[in-house]
Amino acid sequence: DGLRTLCFAVRYLDETYFTDWKARHQEAAVSMDNRTEKLNLLYEEIEKQMTLVGVSAIEDKLQEGVPQTIANLIMADIKICVLTGDKQETAINIGYSSQLFNDYMDISVIDGYTYEEVASQLIRCQEAINEGVMSAKSLQNAFKQFSFSETELTQFPEEDNTTSHAVVINGHSLVYALNPQLEESFINVVTKSKAMICCRVTPLQKALVVELIKKTQNAVTLAIGDGANDVSMIKAAHVGIGISGQEGNQAMLASDYSLAQFRFLERLLLVHGRWSYYRMCKFLRYFFFKNFAFTLCHLWFSFFCGFSAQTVFDPMFISVYNLFYTSMPVLALGVFDQDVNEKNSLLYPQLYTPGQKNLLFNKKEFFLSALHGLFASAVIFFLPYGNYMHGLSYNGYILSDLKFLSSVVDTILVISVTAQVALDTSYWTIFNHITVWGSLAMFFIICLVYNYVFSGSYVGSLSMAMYEPQFWCTVILTITAVIIPVLTIRFYKMSITPTLSQRVRLKQRNESARLRQSDHSLRAKSARRARRSIRSGYAFAHQEGFGGLITSGKLMRKNVRNFVTEQLGNNFKTILSPGEERIL
Repeated sequence: DGLRTLCFAVRYLDETYFTDWKARHQEAAVSMDNRTEKLNLLYEEIEKQMTLVGVSAIEDKLQEGVPQTIANLIMADIKICVLTGDKQETAINIGYSSQLFNDYMDISVIDGYTYEEVASQLIRCQEAINEGVMSAKSLQNAFKQFSFSETELTQFPEEDNTTSHAVVINGHSLVYALNPQLEESFINVVTKSKAMICCRVTPLQKALVVELIKKTQNAVTLAIGDGANDVSMIKAAHVGIGISGQEGNQAMLASDYSLAQFRFLERLLLVHGRWSYYRMCKFLRYFFFKNFAFTLCHLWFSFFCGFSAQTVFDPMFISVYNLFYTSMPVLALGVFDQDVNEKNSLLYPQLYTPGQKNLLFNKKEFFLSALHGLFASAVIFFLPYGNYMHGLSYNGYILSDLKFLSSVVDTILVISVTAQVALDTSYWTIFNHITVWGSLAMFFIICLVYNYVFSGSYVGSLSMAMYEPQFWCTVILTITAVIIPVLTIRFYKMSITPTLSQRVRLKQRNESARLRQSDHSLRAKSARRARRSIRSGYAFAHQEGFGGLITSGKLMRKNVRNFVTEQLGNNFKTILSPGEERIL
């Protein structure tokens, strides 16, 4: 029932025995050799022949949602290690009740009291884990299947019934396991096991375990606790989370984040943590793209100006490109964007794994962003350059000058990078619309104000270019040449090798479409019912009804009996009973 029990016992001692025991206890307490062993022998001596007085039971149940939270974190490929001060039996029961352990796990217990015992137990445990991993891989290769059907995404994966290993180690054995000679074996056991519980550990040992993982593994550690004995562990981890509970506020005050209950950790990691990583990676990839596209235009222009340090853009444009023209859309992207909603983020914990493997931003993604910027800069510069080289307007004006080319290129550059961030946005809000369209409007407003009000050096160049049909054709052609190849590659990859995020997003979009369609059909159905309810039922009769009678207005006559008799003739008396006839 999750109760912590404590037994109370009593023993009556005579004064002579207690005086002798106290003297021996004082001698053992100040002994310089084997002090702990001597004290333990004296404690064992006096704690004998005791009479049980009573038992207390303190309720210490798991919080609401703890098993589900731990199960989802394990599905998200997060390694969980429980560090507790409870005894071994209690710790194992907590592991089962919290779904950290299951019935298919082989639990290895490390409880040695000497260096040699702990070393041999670690070796046996590592061998057992390696054998289990090899057998599991052989089973997976034998029954491996690939499926991209929608039904695969509509439910949780089936429970893994393959044998896995869990490790339980107590505080006495942990003292030797943290020895530098056994650190490597201990870390191998920790990393290869499915779950691990360290029981009867001190607050210092909790911090030492966290420090060891930080030192030996390329991983981010997170420690969560609710008591004062968890403070050292929380401060040692990369991310510390304190739970506000009944044991004081020490853990909460020493942490980076504070939660009211443990189950909120699932939402913190799988929703907000994943969204934060997704947004930051998208922000960085776009930021590198737009700056490469802007900077490399100068490189292409250098081949035509003799590398004379002449810039292709107006100095004013260079100053405000990252400040006004392209900063707000990417900020909105980094704040509000999300690939899937919070419901599906919790429903599919596997979406968290790309962040652990750095799949969304790494050296490869940086190189692709730089290559994308290189391609965009080449298209943005060379297409307008080739179009306006030796160009003349319909009025005979020369179009092939530096200021005219600069105005055309910077206009296409701003529109292209803004269109790219619009295509990269997965979740549109009112702020995204304001920043995207506002940035385009701000570009034209600043150009006009700076050139005409403050007499800029490029005054009239953009206005003159916008009067020419050749300008709009160049803008459309260049933007299309920049965007279409990127869209083609993305659609190809999405169709051939879709990621889990893309598949979940497709499912989410289909569900939204079905809900809108069902709402529309329900509204339409209710409207048809309302119209049907005001129609006369006689419209479906095979005989002539009373439609002409109702519309003739003759029902307004005072003498209804004479009118009805006139209409129905002699059959009237056979239809009505005498009582009904008297009423008429």
